[in-house]
Amino acid sequence: MVPDAARRKPIEVWFQDEARVGQKGTLTRVWARRGSRPRAVRDTRYQSAYIFGAVCSARGVGAALVMPRADTEAMTKHLAEISRHVAEDAHAVVVLDGAGWHGGNDLIVPDNITLIELPPYSPELNPVENIWEYLRKNKLANRLYETYEEIVDACCDAWNDLVAAPTRITSIANREWANVS
Repeated sequence: MVPDAARRKPIEVWFQDEARVGQKGTLTRVWARRGSRPRAVRDTRYQSAYIFGAVCSARGVGAALVMPRADTEAMTKHLAEISRHVAEDAHAVVVLDGAGWHGGNDLIVPDNITLIELPPYSPELNPVENIWEYLRKNKLANRLYETYEEIVDACCDAWNDLVAAPTRITSIANREWANVS
């Protein structure tokens, strides 16, 4: 059923997900001489932050917040942020996984957004998983964070670099099956 708020409006398809970034870090491949074992930083501390990110590949735009926890309150704030990035007079369909904080009685969904939950165990249907892979490999891997603020700054810098290149968002997140006309 189409919500009244979406009738006779252009539809934007947004994909949403969260990624944890922290002191445990991510190792990634590096160029090295065959047979050698290059050194890489690895931390054993546990501070982390969550990037709540969403992209609309058709427009090459994204919306994100870096939050200390992944919960319904953070998701409500993220939906409000997505709502501000939806084109004027458009309605957004936000495709997301079935995490517990994506639903529930406390979640507030803006009028210009409709949520569509992916089937369980199907991360390959969410192109934001590829966004996380890109950010981890190119911006967030092999790093050591001394403080929580450094983690937040790194997340913000990585996301801002991504949204500064709309064609990168489109090339990573475009899915033919999600194009609406």
